[in-house]
Amino acid sequence: MGATETVRAAVVVGALGVVFGDIGTSPIYTLQTVFNPDDPHPVPLTNANVYGVVSLIFWSVMIIVTLTYVSLVMRVNNDGEGGIMALIAMLRRWGGASMTRVAGLLALAGLFGAALFFGDSMITPAISVLSAVEGVKVVEPAFKDFVVPVTAVIIVVLFAFQKKGTAAVGRLFGPVMIGWFLAIGACGAAGVARNPEILKALSPSYAAGFLAGRFEVAFFSLAAIVLAVTGAEALYADMGHFGRRAITRGWLGLVLPACVLSYLGQGALILRDQSTVSSPFFLLTPGWGRLPMVLLATAATVIAAQAVITGAYSVASQAAQLGYLPRLRIAHTSASTIGQIYVPWVNWLLMVSVLTLVLAFRSSAALAYAYGMAVIATITITTSLFFYIARVRWRIPMWLAVVGAGGLLAIDLLFLSANLTKLAHGGWLPLLIGLTAFTVMATWQRGRQVVTRERERAEGPLRAFLDRVRGNAYPHARVPGTAVFLNRGKQTAPLALRANVEHNRVLHEQILIVSIETLPVPHLAETGRIQVDDLGYVGDGIIHVSARFGYMDTPDVPATLRLLSPEQTEGPVKLDQASYFVSKIELTKGSARTLAPWRKQLFIATSYITADAAEFLGLPRDRTVIMGSRIEV
Repeated sequence: MGATETVRAAVVVGALGVVFGDIGTSPIYTLQTVFNPDDPHPVPLTNANVYGVVSLIFWSVMIIVTLTYVSLVMRVNNDGEGGIMALIAMLRRWGGASMTRVAGLLALAGLFGAALFFGDSMITPAISVLSAVEGVKVVEPAFKDFVVPVTAVIIVVLFAFQKKGTAAVGRLFGPVMIGWFLAIGACGAAGVARNPEILKALSPSYAAGFLAGRFEVAFFSLAAIVLAVTGAEALYADMGHFGRRAITRGWLGLVLPACVLSYLGQGALILRDQSTVSSPFFLLTPGWGRLPMVLLATAATVIAAQAVITGAYSVASQAAQLGYLPRLRIAHTSASTIGQIYVPWVNWLLMVSVLTLVLAFRSSAALAYAYGMAVIATITITTSLFFYIARVRWRIPMWLAVVGAGGLLAIDLLFLSANLTKLAHGGWLPLLIGLTAFTVMATWQRGRQVVTRERERAEGPLRAFLDRVRGNAYPHARVPGTAVFLNRGKQTAPLALRANVEHNRVLHEQILIVSIETLPVPHLAETGRIQVDDLGYVGDGIIHVSARFGYMDTPDVPATLRLLSPEQTEGPVKLDQASYFVSKIELTKGSARTLAPWRKQLFIATSYITADAAEFLGLPRDRTVIMGSRIEV
């Protein structure tokens, strides 16, 4: 094997350890949920229904995961990055200020899809770990009272270790998941060998016959069958880390065959012995291997939970960079992998939420009703965004877009409508979480616009202010040194600069007015990172620097300013002794009708989680000056 092939194999193994944890653990709970007798709309356990359900699971996976995501959606990327936030960024990138009404509505839908992902991030660890630990009941029924406490302990330990990063244990994820897929595939193959009649379920005629012949039963079963495609969004979201080719190879080469074999094997087992429907996944395993399978399943579900937790960090970070959330304190847990981050505020919020779900629902079957809604709603939104972008960017024929989108969305909407029947039984939960997160993000974006408008009014035009300074309208002294003033743009004067001149009566010999600009691209090369403007006057030591970043980059102002050349700054910049000035805004509720009163309260409350500007921008604390100002919203 050559060096190139070795690298490709390593990337595929890495993808197996991160990307497929969620969808790869779905066989644990999908079939038993479909035939759960406590379901408000139970599916009768008959041989015909078993064939129909297994066939529906197979073709749902093939259409939604293999066709929609692997074959189509993953062809759209934002400079290599995927995921619903990347789709939103692409709409903003290509639409700009002239974004059409349709694109604007789709961007809002995409934002709601991102909000639903936070609900997914809460439900996935709860249902995954619960379903794995529940396997101990198969080994020893007397242990059933320990399922919830053990699950809670595992979750607390999982979140407590997040701050240490996944770089070290991440190397183990790939081999563990390979072992997992080989194990479930082998157990499934053994089950099929004992009853090969189940292979008839691979024919679409059984899925179609089940839907057409017993639609009133099949329709309600879709609310549980959708669990087979949980994690499909992760394939797209993690495309930037591993690439489309590695994910496609991992899916087609190992994950898909293993999962299909597991579903077929479980179906074969139920056909032979209907009493196994209570836990077909673990009962498919030979008696001697059930305890090891429970341990392996627990490890696999922890990995699945880890992947979605890391995804929540990434979505929150991207949302903050794109202006949908305040800046959050972010810790990088790996010196070599930029994507490995830790967001403390999100971590502890998720931990409390996951523990609450475990203690409230107490079983994976009860949580399954809530899980499906978050999954299919996100899939439906992603499919809609994909076809709009494909039509606009690729110029595919309208008839092809209508036929393609119509066919796939019809399937998505069928699943979605089936899950709506579970609203009263837990389906409301992800919608409530998503609606809450969407309201927070939409309110923050709107509030920022209000604050920016009021702040610009208080700051006044930059060039007019500098003209007055140069005309000595404000008597001042030039003092030695370099001052860096952080500002939102170059149209207005920084409040801290105004205060320095108008009240302190001083002006540094060299002044850099720096604005941070986040572009709707994931990463930006250093060659295009800075732009310099002399503000119409050469020789007075005052320049404006635009520092541009991608929405997945981490702003580091001092490191970026070191990219400046002496020719751009009218002489060398002494950054080692430079002072940094940051204007801190105190928000208060005003009488102006800018936002509804409750949204004003929400916006102000959300502002309290804003990370320290000096830490977020990489400023040296011992040389950073914070100057306050008050703005009414």
